[in-house]
Amino acid sequence: MTSDITANNSTHAHQSGKTRTGRQALTIMHRWTGLFLAVFLFISGLTGAVISWDHELDEWLNPQLFERQSQGEAQAPLELADQLEEVDPRILITWVPLLIEADENLGLAVTGRTNMTTNKAYDLGFNQIALDPVTGEIRGTRTWGEISLSRENFIPFLYKLHYSMHIPDFFDIELGILFMGILAIVWTFDCFIALWISFPNFQSWRKSFAIRWKQGGYKLNFDLHRSGGVWLWFLLLILAVTAISMNLRQEIMRPVVSMFAPLATDPFAVRMPNPHDEPIEPEIGRFEVLQLANNEAQRRKWTAPPGGMFYQPEFGIYGVTYHEPGKDHANFGLGNPWLYFDGQDGAYLGDKIPGAGSAGDIFLQAQFPLHSGRILGMPGRIMVSILGVLVAVLSVTGVVIWQKKRLARVRAAAFDM
Repeated sequence: MTSDITANNSTHAHQSGKTRTGRQALTIMHRWTGLFLAVFLFISGLTGAVISWDHELDEWLNPQLFERQSQGEAQAPLELADQLEEVDPRILITWVPLLIEADENLGLAVTGRTNMTTNKAYDLGFNQIALDPVTGEIRGTRTWGEISLSRENFIPFLYKLHYSMHIPDFFDIELGILFMGILAIVWTFDCFIALWISFPNFQSWRKSFAIRWKQGGYKLNFDLHRSGGVWLWFLLLILAVTAISMNLRQEIMRPVVSMFAPLATDPFAVRMPNPHDEPIEPEIGRFEVLQLANNEAQRRKWTAPPGGMFYQPEFGIYGVTYHEPGKDHANFGLGNPWLYFDGQDGAYLGDKIPGAGSAGDIFLQAQFPLHSGRILGMPGRIMVSILGVLVAVLSVTGVVIWQKKRLARVRAAAFDM
């Protein structure tokens, strides 16, 4: 009997030792993964807190780009777009709002057409233009995403910093987007590791939720990191997973989701894009595409008017969206519906209808609204802003914990010597 008890104790001790060894390995993985992610999550957290309000802040900082100065009847947006391309044949307009408020300028996105001498796109020196909707006068230009802290570029600079760290492209590969997408994958796995090591055993689970506010110092820092991460875990996981979708939608997220649910055809997923400086020139005009889109919208009995139109020159695809006036930023729900057409012959290519399709389609539709908080409207955006600051706090507290333990190890090693 004594031998059986001894054997059982030995087995229990062996299993406990394996558990401790596994936990130690996961703790080490979390430590070094967290240190690797810390700087990027700190920056992304703070920038995310700001760009939740990108449109409002951009308009406040740059009234000259957004606020209409003239009086009189505004011209039709498509007519203004055509006039601009006639005045400067180098310009290819890639975004036109079809609904503008009475006090707003017309904001266009542009790129360079193909220079027949070099067979490369013209370098315009800007990619956004603000037009007075009455006179057609250019009120301002800027390069969205330029590395600059000027008033005109500050919010776009933060936005691009958030998802790419402004890492430059290389051989037409968007390295910044790829890098941040990989970081999001690492962050997703680290979320599960952090949750596991936050609960050392069943008996002490309450401690993993407790924050010793009155203790201050290192104990408070430790609790903010561990317990704060536990309280926010599900929201952090949503941010991590949706970040993968934002940066690696076609490369990772869409193929993975398609393994679990059928997906509607995505015209951008089945075409190989041209290089950025080799745009596909459209053979069909915006007026014709808009007419095709309106016919399709009427067939579907849509009542909302067309709200905007893009042309993606890397894929040769037009897109037309439908929404009520003032709803262009889709500040609630899954966004606005889109219809897609071929830029060469106007052939219908597909659609994106919020809430329609398979469970996989709806999951993909929800990625940006979840990441930005817009799925819940104003409360969601406020929550995402607060969460962005808390992500930065978790990054800092994690580094403080590592530094504290590192100093303790250094002192112990010096004492042993």
